[in-house]
Amino acid sequence: MKALLALADGTLWPGEAFGQIGETTGEVVFNTSMTGYQEILTDPSYCGQIVVMSQPHIGNYGANSDDDESDRAWAAGFVVRAASPTVSNYRANISLDDYLKARNLVSISDVDTRALVRHIRTYGAQNAAISSLNTDPDRLVQMAKNAPDMNGLDLVKNVTCATPYHWAQSVEANWVMPGSLAALKAVPKHVVAYDYGIKRNILRLLVAHGCKVTVVPADMPATEVMALKPDGVFLSNGPGDPAAVTYAIDNLKQLIGKTPIFGICLGHQLLGLALGGSTYKLKFGHRGGNQPVKFSNNGMVEISSHNHGFAVSADSLPNGVEVTHVNLNDGCVEGLRARKQRAFSVQYHPESAPGPHDSQYLFNEFLQLMN
Repeated sequence: MKALLALADGTLWPGEAFGQIGETTGEVVFNTSMTGYQEILTDPSYCGQIVVMSQPHIGNYGANSDDDESDRAWAAGFVVRAASPTVSNYRANISLDDYLKARNLVSISDVDTRALVRHIRTYGAQNAAISSLNTDPDRLVQMAKNAPDMNGLDLVKNVTCATPYHWAQSVEANWVMPGSLAALKAVPKHVVAYDYGIKRNILRLLVAHGCKVTVVPADMPATEVMALKPDGVFLSNGPGDPAAVTYAIDNLKQLIGKTPIFGICLGHQLLGLALGGSTYKLKFGHRGGNQPVKFSNNGMVEISSHNHGFAVSADSLPNGVEVTHVNLNDGCVEGLRARKQRAFSVQYHPESAPGPHDSQYLFNEFLQLMN
């Protein structure tokens, strides 16, 4: 069955129907990871986005019941070059095609994704539409143009939990990097994690590093968070424009200086805004498991996992807030620290799901800060 991907700029990308039959709209972005499509599709940070995989062969290891990063697929759509018709992995219990159908995720295969990724890099991320029902080009281009703009869009309210809950599951022993538990103490630290779209492996790694974790909704007032008597507050990843999540920024302003704070991805951007900085939208963002990040103090480089379309402006940060990491590809801010307020954050994903494990030491730094 034929399908069509149409971008708001009028370009058309024909292919074959894959996954759920239907149509969808969202911001089209690309991810350069070679593996981890199941984790990507269930990452709430992709809410409202159509994900293009730059790796051409997708689906060869199928999917399973353990690797979801949330309880549903959050991506708005999925685009691949070659969808594998066979599955070969001892952990797989379902094919990717059936997995997509079970989660009602409209997808398209047989697309020239190499050309599409180059197009997004040249002209920037933009809205798009996929349909395997009605492939009229003019109609789909108009659907793409009518889709909500990511600028000014608060998507956190769509993905956050409704009520607080406790998380106790850890990770397998071979998942944690050697030495990353160096500061682990016998007495567990109580971490309150703001759910802006949190991934399960973040919670597992917090538990593995000796934390008792309470997850709370994105709009929980700062006074209620402090009433839980946390040893530290964690700010999660999430989707949308950080500047639009004003309630989270207001709460963080009240929490800064009262408890250690560690933020990643959207949490990093929200911390930057709460400290007095500003954010801006990147041309096509950083999404993949091979992003080089340089330490500002010693020039050391680590390879990290990314998924973000916005960044903190370095020039906007006030005195007392230092930039700790920068992206080697475009120089944007990848980490910041406010030492007096005991707060730090990184733009990338140390939970490594998917991606390299280079950044797991950051959980240990959070533990040391709480100690």
